Amino acid sequence: MEEELLSTEEVAGYLGVEPVTVWRWCREGVLPCAKIGRSWRIRRSAVEEFVRRNERSGTLADRLRAFLEIPDNVFAVTQTPDLMLRLNAAFFRVGEARGGTLVKYRGEGREQSAERLRAELESEGLDAALHLAAESEVPGRRADELRRLVEDRPDDGRPMWVNYDWERRLPPEAALEQQRGITELARDSELVIMTTVLDSELDRWPGVLQRRAQLMHSGAIWMSETGLALSRVTPLPSL
Repeated sequence: MEEELLSTEEVAGYLGVEPVTVWRWCREGVLPCAKIGRSWRIRRSAVEEFVRRNERSGTLADRLRAFLEIPDNVFAVTQTPDLMLRLNAAFFRVGEARGGTLVKYRGEGREQSAERLRAELESEGLDAALHLAAESEVPGRRADELRRLVEDRPDDGRPMWVNYDWERRLPPEAALEQQRGITELARDSELVIMTTVLDSELDRWPGVLQRRAQLMHSGAIWMSETGLALSRVTPLPSL
């Protein structure tokens, strides 16, 4: 019996990603596909092997490469500061591989020098041109800063990969409203944004705010010493 061929939409539904992500995987050779007319078709066995391969993927960057989309706006929770550093470096390595412009915003107080932060990211394998930007001294301005950054960037077609630490200078409710503005901006721009927060910080929030934070973003990353969890927020299906 001839093996079943799946459409990009069917594969996207199976993997929990957008069809555009499957198209990109086909174009880049990440997922074995066949072009039939104007459409991509994927063998079911190739999809199953893709899932197995990514489940046993050897590096954090490999897992993120298969997960992150353009545009994207993900919420990342890590158990420790060391894991946060590893995650941030892997995020930027993926951005570099996709030809992105890399921007890291330094957190409140700016107690950490740009040189030390760059050295720490490089110690985790990041070897790329990275723009380190200092946030406004006035909290709650991230969406405005990001909008100006997008407007002022060169018209070279390169997506921007932006990383923030969670805004601790604001109460959680106000910080979530700020994230809402960033989410709206990300939808209409070639932006890949990751906001990272420590698990100990998240534990201090009411449960309802934790759920709102996850659903407000297009995806979530949970990283601890015991493992990595990646999830997507998809539109509510029709009844």
